Amino acid sequence: MADVQRGRPEGDVVEVRTGLFGVHGSADTSGMGGLVRPVVLPGESQRPYGGYFDEIVDVLEEVLEERGLNVADVIERVVVYRDELTIHVAREHIVTVCSILRDDPDLRFELCLGVNGVHYPGDKDRELHACYALTSVTHNRQLRLEVACPDADPTIPSVVSVYPANDWHERETWDLMGIVFTGHPALTRTAMPDDWVGHPQRKDYPLGGIPVEYKGATVPPADTRRSYS
Repeated sequence: MADVQRGRPEGDVVEVRTGLFGVHGSADTSGMGGLVRPVVLPGESQRPYGGYFDEIVDVLEEVLEERGLNVADVIERVVVYRDELTIHVAREHIVTVCSILRDDPDLRFELCLGVNGVHYPGDKDRELHACYALTSVTHNRQLRLEVACPDADPTIPSVVSVYPANDWHERETWDLMGIVFTGHPALTRTAMPDDWVGHPQRKDYPLGGIPVEYKGATVPPADTRRSYS
């Protein structure tokens, strides 16, 4: 197998969050004003990964090489974290990787349990991540695929041609996170109205809200209720 270096160093800090409830520059009655919490993404794992993880990666890399693809261009990094295998794939190759994982007899990941989105505002040029949970019924194995794309170009090829049941999940991920799955047969909203502006599960989405009057007191909108002046 190809001996390649992928991804980023172990424990990559993509953001450092301070305080709580988004309060900055004013008194914070929560007592959490001094809280400092780094957002750390697991880095590249080193072989041996353990269990059946090595076999999966070996077979995948072998098939990629047989197809004339450079493994380093397809697989960004392999992460084993909390006994789970995650293969980070370059977005332009996600359909190819899914096809190999589904069809190769030594892999046979016939079932994709859907896709969901994650937003890391501090992960520069990789702010949006799509995560796919795959299961091999034949071999009783599980893995995760992860694909990143920039907020400036939030597009990832649809895998509905490989896993048709992902149709609805890709629609939901686009609706709530704003990842556009190119090639999807009907990318329409599932939860929000068709004319809704924005994607509510992004971390930078404004909470908004309407002040609520309760027994003579007014509760301000969620995005201002812990702002002190």
